[in-house]
Amino acid sequence: MSELTAFDIRLAGLIEALSPQSRKAMAATIAKRLRKHQQQRIKQQVTPEGQPFAPRRAQPLRAKKGRIKREMFAKLRTAKYMKAKGTDKDAVVEFTGQVQRMAKVHQYGLRDRPSVRAKEVQYPARPLLGLDAEDMKIIEKELLIYIENL
Repeated sequence: MSELTAFDIRLAGLIEALSPQSRKAMAATIAKRLRKHQQQRIKQQVTPEGQPFAPRRAQPLRAKKGRIKREMFAKLRTAKYMKAKGTDKDAVVEFTGQVQRMAKVHQYGLRDRPSVRAKEVQYPARPLLGLDAEDMKIIEKELLIYIENL
C-alpha cells in the first residue's frame, strides 16, 4: 500500500461528504477544464498518448485542384459540438448530435462513407478524447482548489 493510497481514501471521503449540488458544480468545473485541454490537444493534432494524428489520405489526381487548407476537426472541437457536463456522480466530455458518429469513426478507426454516394473508406484511428497525465493533474488541481474553498 503506497503512502498516496491513504490520501486518496481521505480525498474520496471528503468528496462524498459534499452535498450533491456541490459535487455537481465541482464536476461541471472539472469537465469544462478537461474540455478546454482536449480542444487544445485536438488543435495540435495530437493523440492523448502524444503521437501525431495519422495524416489525411492523398487526394486523387483528377480531383479538385488546390490543397485542403483547413486543419482536421476544426469545427468538431468547438463548444457547439463538444459538450462538458457534470453530475453529482461524474464529469463528462462528449460529442453531441450528428458529429458524434463522425467522432466515433475517427476515435476507433472504423469504416464510413465520406458522402452519401461515395464508397466506404477505412479511416485510421485518430483518438480525439482520452485522459493523459496532464488531464489527471488538471483534475487533482481542481479538486484541491474546490476543497480548499470549503
